[in-house]
Amino acid sequence: MSSTESPSVPAASVLPRVAPVRVGEGERLRSVGLPGVTLTIRSRPPAREGLPPALYVHGLGGSSQNWSSLMAELADAVDSEAVDLPGFGDSPPPDDGDYSVTGHARAVIRYLDAAGRGPVHLFGNSLGGAVATRVAAVRPDLVRTLTLVSPALPELRIQRSAVPTGLLGVPGIAALFTRLTKEWTAEQRVRGVMGLCYGDPGRVTPEAFQQAVEELERRLRLPYFWDAMARSARGIVNAYTLGGQHGLWRQAERVLAPTLLVYGGRDQLVGFRMAAKAARAFRHSRLLTLPDAGHVAMMEYPGVVADAVRELLAQPADAGGTAPDARS
Repeated sequence: MSSTESPSVPAASVLPRVAPVRVGEGERLRSVGLPGVTLTIRSRPPAREGLPPALYVHGLGGSSQNWSSLMAELADAVDSEAVDLPGFGDSPPPDDGDYSVTGHARAVIRYLDAAGRGPVHLFGNSLGGAVATRVAAVRPDLVRTLTLVSPALPELRIQRSAVPTGLLGVPGIAALFTRLTKEWTAEQRVRGVMGLCYGDPGRVTPEAFQQAVEELERRLRLPYFWDAMARSARGIVNAYTLGGQHGLWRQAERVLAPTLLVYGGRDQLVGFRMAAKAARAFRHSRLLTLPDAGHVAMMEYPGVVADAVRELLAQPADAGGTAPDARS
């Protein structure tokens, strides 16, 4: 089954009722209908009027909530919005069932075109980093700067700990995994995910852990949850195999926007060794390495990442260079 086939899930209008998505203090949620897709947008009012717009794109299995801490940190610098990609967070599946990197990038572009907010300061983590790279390459008019946290760009030698995530994209594996883990509690699943994504899971507060459990319980009630996960994972794998002008590394070389690259030394999903390659590929790049961070540095060390973003925003539009490594 290809990632472009229509999903065998109910239409959004007849999906079962589930608990509402959590909205943090000072945040707002709204739904935006676009051709072929409906997106939920999380926003935080800026500290003052006139700040430049920013858009945040989450990773596989994540949602706009992954950016809440960084959005709060940057409230005095940008006017923040974060998108729930189709099939994730509170956004229903896309009408065409396309969960490829290109399909997700198309949804982001459609939103930016419709909202008229571009060019934006564009952020991406993991899968969202691949999506943001593609958006910046094909629509440079929409992107002022690019910030990528552990972007899912092709690696020749995948880390062993990342293999199960890649296997999720193999047809039938998601269904098999669901059967094998049907007795797992939401708490067990969340601990596993945090152990994989955080450099130090001990940094997660009890309140944040409980909120993650509640969000997972909500998503597990959605009939398209595993379908969206599997097809998006397959989309990443497929993107890794593309060559020529459509290859993600080739597109990285085409990005014109000043770029901040953030890599964690304890990342179990994206190899820390890829930081140097990324710094060479993006022509106007700054590199921030956090030795103690994992895959979601913007959640583990939002203040450190926010400081690096402010430096990026302050640099002249035509300035490149590499920032010194930062240690948390």
